[in-house]
Amino acid sequence: MNNGNPAVSRLPPLVYHHCYSELELPERHRYPIGKYRALYQLLLSLGVPLENFVQAAPATLAQLALVHDPIYISELTSGAIDAKKMRRIGFPWSETLIQRSLQSTGGTIRTAELALEHGMAFHLSGGYHHAFANEGSGFCLFNDLAIAAKVMQQQGVGKILIFDCDVHQGDGTALIFAEDPAIITASLHGDKNFPSRKQRSDWDIGLDSQLTDGPYLQAVRESIDYLLQLHQPDLVIYDAGVDIHKDDDLGLLNISTAGVFQRDVIVLTACRTANIPVAAVIGGGYQRDIQALSQVHLQLFRAAWQQMGATLCDNAPDSTTSAGLFRASEIEAQLPTHWRR
Repeated sequence: MNNGNPAVSRLPPLVYHHCYSELELPERHRYPIGKYRALYQLLLSLGVPLENFVQAAPATLAQLALVHDPIYISELTSGAIDAKKMRRIGFPWSETLIQRSLQSTGGTIRTAELALEHGMAFHLSGGYHHAFANEGSGFCLFNDLAIAAKVMQQQGVGKILIFDCDVHQGDGTALIFAEDPAIITASLHGDKNFPSRKQRSDWDIGLDSQLTDGPYLQAVRESIDYLLQLHQPDLVIYDAGVDIHKDDDLGLLNISTAGVFQRDVIVLTACRTANIPVAAVIGGGYQRDIQALSQVHLQLFRAAWQQMGATLCDNAPDSTTSAGLFRASEIEAQLPTHWRR
């Protein structure tokens, strides 16, 4: 399974669950729900071994309550939530939606735990940073970044930096931790993009529309270097959203695929150089072309493999071809039933 790559045994753990892409949505719904499965299949087709994938337990109600209001949790999980509040979230309510959200939140918690064990860990979901303590918004029900940070606090982790590079400000995260000095919130986001009403993070960089690679990467590098030096966190939770990409339908920036890769290299290298564990989630990305979108999300994993002296490109089939996807399906057939899509 390792295609002869001697570095494969040193690769970081990847957290994934088949339910991430199993939510049925109305036709032409704006959310690209199939991207999680597509990314998983792409990684398989590029030779990532099955043993690198980890399945997490879903988040518990007690873990949700570390961040969210008990009434909101009860109304949302039971389906009693007001229809207007669900429209603000952007999904039709269903039990599948709730189970998927609990599973994804648990995945980010597990990713943080694994990062502390291995130095780096990656979640093929996560980044639901628009969820506030008492309401959801922008496709976000539970704020997995905030919940994972609070769980890590309970487990004895001191200072945590949430470094959010999604094109949309992490407004929910910012407000949740406005009074918590041990959890630092940082957001580099489109200044004129959603949400229209921004919250105050500990570190906010509002980016101009159509910003290109050069000034964007400079902002990322200066931000992560400054924040790591200033705060010296014990853990970084990194939202590697790719809706900054020039082809993203909701992004408004002009960042190339190479720019996305370089951004992730900058963040991972800075954390590794400072010997700070980093837990990364894939965050937002809204191209309707799921295969093209999965290629952009892949850059995070290319950057991670580079950190380990490995590559995702050697002797790999073109993942956008039927041959690449067929190989992934062959690999999936070897999985236990509960792991299959």
